[in-house]
Amino acid sequence: MVSDIWVLGATGRTGRAVVARLAAAGAPVVPVGRDHTRLTALGHARVVAGSLDEVLARLAQEAPAVVVNTVGPFDETAVRVARACPPGTHYVDVANELAAVQAVLDLDAEAAATGRVFVTAAGFGALATESALLHVCAGQPVPALVRVDAVPSVAMEAGTVGTALAGSILGGLPAGGFRVARGRLTRDRVGSAADRFSTPDGDEVTTGSLPSGELLTAWRGSGATSVVAASAMAPTGPVTRLIPALGLVLRVPGLTRLTVRGLARVPVRAAVRPRVHSWARARVSWRDGAERVGWLRAEDALDFTAAATAEVALRLARGEGRPGAHSPGELFGPDVAVAAGGEFVALSA
Repeated sequence: MVSDIWVLGATGRTGRAVVARLAAAGAPVVPVGRDHTRLTALGHARVVAGSLDEVLARLAQEAPAVVVNTVGPFDETAVRVARACPPGTHYVDVANELAAVQAVLDLDAEAAATGRVFVTAAGFGALATESALLHVCAGQPVPALVRVDAVPSVAMEAGTVGTALAGSILGGLPAGGFRVARGRLTRDRVGSAADRFSTPDGDEVTTGSLPSGELLTAWRGSGATSVVAASAMAPTGPVTRLIPALGLVLRVPGLTRLTVRGLARVPVRAAVRPRVHSWARARVSWRDGAERVGWLRAEDALDFTAAATAEVALRLARGEGRPGAHSPGELFGPDVAVAAGGEFVALSA
């Protein structure tokens, strides 16, 4: 019998989708958020409403099996919520900001010492690219060069950008871009390493590097000394010359938070997803000159995120996994992406 699974941010788009997935699986899901009326409208027998401080206090008292965190910006919430989980309560989030993902992974010893499992970066970008990479590298020696590319395709619903997405877009800009070079995290320009290529569907896309969780999961998953993580969401071309200046401006104390919150309130019109499929690509090279390319195909990237997050939460609630802090692919292998609706295709030499 699966114990309660709390979903923080349950009235947001991602939170609602995770709640629906868990409910469809028959899990005793508890929507959590600030607005009691909107939570009640989700139609569940029990909700938890209050500020984040109030929710974390109740969390420590009630100790559900799993807490799912969809509340951005994750630079502010991820570690705070994870550490508030009492012994016996596991944690999963959909963070993709590099700093937030690294901060949760840095809690590995703390989580292991108390028997808790913390899982970060369960969203499309990090999990899809990590899984494509693990699939390509299965049974192979440690590669020398790795590049992963996330190409999400999402249908937009009318509303606002939201803090989770706004944080992912802007959260890493003050620190600038990164890549892994000679086995070390190295400064780079946001939007660099631009590459234009065709997906297996024939769509032409351009990706550029971002300071995202994908870089960390690809590095940890491969052990390569040279890693680039890129996304179709990254700015490329002449506009990238403005990003260093924007990053400097956002370093002003408190300004990043205000900017994220401002972007979160920007209206969004309903729109169909721009491509039939979402894709993750992994290009891997070895020291002997061998190279392989693998793809993971999914439908709507948000649907994949909700399915993957629910799948991880259910596994944790059943007592699967091992104590410590992990990414989903590191903990459960690339099959977790398949369970979320992904499919590995077009593996080539």
